[in-house]
Amino acid sequence: MKKPTARQQAFLGFIESFIVERGYPPTYEEIRQGLRLSTKSLVDHHLSALEDAGFIERDRSTPRGLRLRIDPAKPAVAVKDAFAVPIVGTIAAGQPSTTFAESSDTAAEALLLTSDIAPSQEGLYALRVRGSSMIDAMVNDGDLVVMRQQSFARDGDMVAVRLVDRDETTLKHFYRERGRIRLQPANPHMQAIFAHPQNVEIQGKVVAVIRRVH
Repeated sequence: MKKPTARQQAFLGFIESFIVERGYPPTYEEIRQGLRLSTKSLVDHHLSALEDAGFIERDRSTPRGLRLRIDPAKPAVAVKDAFAVPIVGTIAAGQPSTTFAESSDTAAEALLLTSDIAPSQEGLYALRVRGSSMIDAMVNDGDLVVMRQQSFARDGDMVAVRLVDRDETTLKHFYRERGRIRLQPANPHMQAIFAHPQNVEIQGKVVAVIRRVH
């Protein structure tokens, strides 16, 4: 992949910043206004150049069908002063559900981060949250959680946990108790889940939350 030109860097920088701040890509009109261009045809011209150079992908059937390209073999790819992590699936924040897995809808998606949100490091990925069990921890339905892949947790950590006997995964606070693990929701209307330590598999720790804009 060639180094982007100064104009292309301006476009990439705007797109990256927009995604970091809002959690989704900009429309052509938002790019036009943000870069003070006269027409959307100019936006399309520059985006076509970025697409031809391999920096972005576009789905023209949707107004926000703009994606920055990443190498799926790498968990985090540096792009200018930001970096991308793959969005690999969803995770239940409620009753445990089938273990999250990469799907055709999410495999090509990436979340752009900057170091003030989470430091660039190996083993980062993002999951969409489904459910409201962590609402008092400021994690709502539809938000994105940035995870660091790891197999251990300290008391109080917010983690993705697989319940081995059910092959289901949930997002909860992790606590060790005598002879058991307590998976604690951050919602007073939901009850904790208790499991034997051998039935609990830590899959990752939350290192950042990207709020969905409603």
